Amino acid sequence: MIQETSEQVQKIKENMQRAQARQKSYYDNRHRPLSFEVGDHVFLRITPKSGLGRRMVVKKLSPRYLGPYLILDRIGESAYWLAIPPNLSGIHNVFHVSQLRRYLSDPSHVLQPEEVELRENLMYHVQPFQILERSVKQLCSKEIPLVKVLWNNKSAYEATWEGEDDIRNRYLELFN
Repeated sequence: MIQETSEQVQKIKENMQRAQARQKSYYDNRHRPLSFEVGDHVFLRITPKSGLGRRMVVKKLSPRYLGPYLILDRIGESAYWLAIPPNLSGIHNVFHVSQLRRYLSDPSHVLQPEEVELRENLMYHVQPFQILERSVKQLCSKEIPLVKVLWNNKSAYEATWEGEDDIRNRYLELFN
């Protein structure tokens, strides 16, 4: 019985090594190391999240990249020093290559950068602009008042339903 068990363990190890070798070959064949030169332009990856309290929601149609920004210097193997505008001076200007995306210039491409105030962790906060609707969600034992909030720089399609008490506590000026 011990011999049979050890044979099965050996067979499982061989199968795992084969699977690992296959995955490594897939990676080796498809992986292209990303690197940039000084003077290239790149986009900077951001995390567009908004929400109240602990409930942070990733917005589907929000921008994922800012830029393009000029690469001033290469630092080490995988970090780059970018020329970022003064409104982003609160964040560090050295970024890992995984946070960057190549910008291919096109003369017909006219960029109108959206003014976004980023935090140190590359997230930005969206402020509510107007309350569009009110509703009451009926549960078994209680009622929850809700408001449909239009956020700044967003369309009415992107308005969200939020708890009225949370919005009233944080943004009382919307109810005047």
